[in-house]
Amino acid sequence: MMQDMPTVADLFPLLPELVLVGAAFALLMLDLFLDEKQRVLTHVLAICTLVLVGVLLVAGWGGQGTVLSGMFIRDNMADVLKVGVCFVSAISLVYAWPFLRERGLYKGEVPVLVMFAVAGMMLLISAGSLVMVYLGLELLALCSYALVAIDRDSPLASEAAMKYFVLGALASGMLLYGMSLVYGATGSIDLATISANASLATQPSMLLTGVAFMVAGIAFKFGAAPFHMWLPDVYHGAPTPITLFIGSAPKLAAFAMAIRLLEVGAAPLGDYWHPMLAGLAALSLVIGNVVALAQTNLKRMLAYSTVSHVGFLFLGLAGGGATGYAASMFYALSYAIMAAAAFGAIIVLSRRGFEADRIDDFKGLNARDPWTAGLVLCVMASLAGVPPFLGFWAKLAVLRAALQGDLMWLAIVGIVCAVIGAFYYLRVIKAMYFDEPVGEAVRPRDDRLLQVVFGVNALGLLAFGLAWNPLMAWCQRAFA
Repeated sequence: MMQDMPTVADLFPLLPELVLVGAAFALLMLDLFLDEKQRVLTHVLAICTLVLVGVLLVAGWGGQGTVLSGMFIRDNMADVLKVGVCFVSAISLVYAWPFLRERGLYKGEVPVLVMFAVAGMMLLISAGSLVMVYLGLELLALCSYALVAIDRDSPLASEAAMKYFVLGALASGMLLYGMSLVYGATGSIDLATISANASLATQPSMLLTGVAFMVAGIAFKFGAAPFHMWLPDVYHGAPTPITLFIGSAPKLAAFAMAIRLLEVGAAPLGDYWHPMLAGLAALSLVIGNVVALAQTNLKRMLAYSTVSHVGFLFLGLAGGGATGYAASMFYALSYAIMAAAAFGAIIVLSRRGFEADRIDDFKGLNARDPWTAGLVLCVMASLAGVPPFLGFWAKLAVLRAALQGDLMWLAIVGIVCAVIGAFYYLRVIKAMYFDEPVGEAVRPRDDRLLQVVFGVNALGLLAFGLAWNPLMAWCQRAFA
């Protein structure tokens, strides 16, 4: 019998994505008719669109469900992560406007590329098949490559974009090869069907090899060691607002990709991929924290600290179970907020001809501007995991998940590396409060909106730290 044709009502779960993509195309056309002075309109409308899509998700418009023959799944996990992606991306655009405009780097395609990247992340988060995973991933990746290279006259940015493109293509090829092996072993691209057929596969070695390649692709997108080689150069070479964007929101999409591919698609093979994630977690914790100790450039230090934070996130994934996945999701959301604030601190203190991306640039900041120094203190303390900031509860949650997953050795590695990591964050605090400024004293940018956004972002780490239970409960409901 012929299946009924889908109706408009069947596409309601896609409403946030449809609104976002429609607005992105509209802004792309609008930008053609705007001159340089009017382009703030494109930027403001892009921010408003992202906030609107986030509100639609919070309000539950369109409802949850499965569409496109199971290729797109909107569930609790998808809604929570998409809300995080939309609001973090909107914050990144607020940070981007004064920075890029001052340097003559602002182009109308910046907010449009960000919106299409967010659309790719949202498709990746809701993927129900291997095809949708790859579609969302490539849409995100292609937009990211273009954003990193937005400063065409900078050799550093061009080099970073080229490295990102070449290594990203390599990782995408590994992931696609793994997917092809999984398809060959199970005869399906639907993740639920792959899980059902995994135990019946006639070629188990092919299936395990495919899963191993998929884990490698996931590790690259996260920036986990030893697949982290692109992170320091890209974070350092890209304009700081672009670094802020690619260093925060995509981590939420990468978490969803790991859950969809491994927990949904390869659940029967958990005894094989859980140890892989545990090994990647240990390696990321050790390499990220040890190498970060030697960095004098703040953006490169934050890049290697990202590797260590991915290690913490993998603690929960390796621990497994609803508790472990909820803890990892809580960590991913917490880190996205913390990363936005960390790079936001650099943007607030930088100006044309001065990037404020060295630790020495923060020396003596407290003597010049105690308020900004206090906000940076909140950011660094949260990243270091100092109570009662948000980062402390995030680390505590994933360590508890590792213990519940009988990974005592990994929890010990995490605790030791957390102590090591606290050193280089405290080094920034020490520079602000106890060192004399080197050269011209750094002062925050005279931009009231930017200062307000950074203040809310930084103080939000303390506010969420004092009231973290609702956010954790939201994550737990996603895996209930």
